[in-house]
Amino acid sequence: MKQKYSLEIIRHSLAHIMALAMKNFYPEAEFGIGPVIENGFYYDIDIGKTLSLENLPKIEAEMKKIIKQGLSFKKKTVSLNEAKNVFKKLKQPYKIELLKDLEKYGTTEQNKISNIKNKKEKIKAPKTVSIYQVGEFIDLCRGPHVKNTKELPLSFKLSKVSGAYWRGKETNPMLQRIVGIAFSKEKELKEYLYLLEEAEKRDHRKLGKELDLFSFHDEGVGFPFFHNKGMILRNILEDYWKKEHRESGYTEVKTPILLNKTLWMKSGHWDHYKENMYFTKIDEEDYAIKPMNCPGGILIYKDSLHSYRDLPLKMAELGLVHRHELSGVLQGLFRVRCFTQDDAHIFMTPEQIKDEIKKVIDLTARIYKKFGFSYHVELSTKPENAMGSDEIWENATSSLKGALKEKKMDYILNEGQGAFYGPKIDFHLKDCLGRSWQCGTIQLDFIMPEKFDLFYVDKDGDKKRPVMLHRTILGSIERFMGILIENFAGAFPLWLSPIQAVVIPVKEKNINYAKKIVKFFQEKEIRTELFADDETLSKRIRQAEIQKIPYILVVGDKEEKKKNVAVRKRKEGDIGIMTIAKFCDIINKDGNAMLSS
Repeated sequence: MKQKYSLEIIRHSLAHIMALAMKNFYPEAEFGIGPVIENGFYYDIDIGKTLSLENLPKIEAEMKKIIKQGLSFKKKTVSLNEAKNVFKKLKQPYKIELLKDLEKYGTTEQNKISNIKNKKEKIKAPKTVSIYQVGEFIDLCRGPHVKNTKELPLSFKLSKVSGAYWRGKETNPMLQRIVGIAFSKEKELKEYLYLLEEAEKRDHRKLGKELDLFSFHDEGVGFPFFHNKGMILRNILEDYWKKEHRESGYTEVKTPILLNKTLWMKSGHWDHYKENMYFTKIDEEDYAIKPMNCPGGILIYKDSLHSYRDLPLKMAELGLVHRHELSGVLQGLFRVRCFTQDDAHIFMTPEQIKDEIKKVIDLTARIYKKFGFSYHVELSTKPENAMGSDEIWENATSSLKGALKEKKMDYILNEGQGAFYGPKIDFHLKDCLGRSWQCGTIQLDFIMPEKFDLFYVDKDGDKKRPVMLHRTILGSIERFMGILIENFAGAFPLWLSPIQAVVIPVKEKNINYAKKIVKFFQEKEIRTELFADDETLSKRIRQAEIQKIPYILVVGDKEEKKKNVAVRKRKEGDIGIMTIAKFCDIINKDGNAMLSS
């Protein structure tokens, strides 16, 4: 039987049902917004108290009770003034604020309102708005909804409650955000709940602590502290990244993290990104900690005279950047206030654009394949706060589309979602749980070369303007590490494992033999540790298993006498007693298999 309503309509309707349930429990509740989100919905509600997870089953039960009552969703179209009067009577200040914005700016969306204010545009307000009523709950809403609550499935679950500032501003009141997940069938809900449970087990914040990779501290909120094993993993990633870039014709550069205000004004970041930046003064002049690496790379380009023979010029940088994120959105390594972008900036002639984009696509595909990731591509076009003419944007967008077409790559088009200085291609990785992660990006930029007066000398001796391409592949070393931790559940492939093998002596008298093995392996560049504390043998083995170390080598009297090791492999268990040389062959074969995959 064909489904009558789309999943979006079902989820939207459930958001209203949840609001009605909350109104039944809290008659004085004031309602913010309740949109559909990926896999579900939420509603922001001001009830003057803090809810917890223990409150959710009661709200969920009330929602199911309402659904079974067979209430109708009733739509009414009214003028803006009538709508304001309706919500004044209902004592709903957040709805009145939205209506006032609609009246003044023609929209209720904060990002659009900000753009309208900056550009001082006059937007015509709509003459009418629609309101929906279900039971005693009335909402300002475009709809659509199901006709009757009995048409809604019961395959939903309230999953989370948290604080959320009204309209995302720290100066606004804190509301309670209740999040629900919903599907059209019970089977789909159960499958998704299983994935959530599995994702919780893989949470990189939990595993990062268990595996001693990194930590966070109140003395630096949003700034990660990498421990020794975390640095080993990080260095492996960076060394691999550098190798791939050297072989692809990139040179490596490093730019300062603190640069003068004049640079950020010229680049446009002062006007377009100021609220996300950190500032200080040096010799009574304003400086900013860089939120992006590109202006520094531009200064390096300007430091020399360039011929057309020098292009394309490819400069790669593992650049530390800082961005002021609200404390409420910080999330482990996924959302931090300082991170290392694996940036590169390519300066090229207009004729080289397509070929260079295709080369970046090939390099990106090769690196993602190394980690076993599949991906899809999205193309984002000119945003409302864009710099530059329509002609420049059309040329840049057509170049990206042309490169994707020649590579025969399908893509999703995101109208108006590009960077303020150029359109972009984004790469979205798919992990082992089917989750999508936006990592790599290719941004074509005709604006910065113009603003900074960049040029090269062509074959006729004339000055010409280069085109600039900004790109990342991993996106952020920190975030990519978080993705890897969750994708592999901390059980990294051998080549990525911070510790590849651990040697465990059975008795105290076997420690010297174990130390010799550790030293031998370390000389062979096999990352090895000794577990020789006072715990029992079984506890030490268990400790190594918890740390997800690929190989455990146990050595007792028998192994020491014959110069052997008893080998246990992660997930496989005991694989036998063997010589040290044979184990080296096994680990080299395993590691090489990973490196060539």
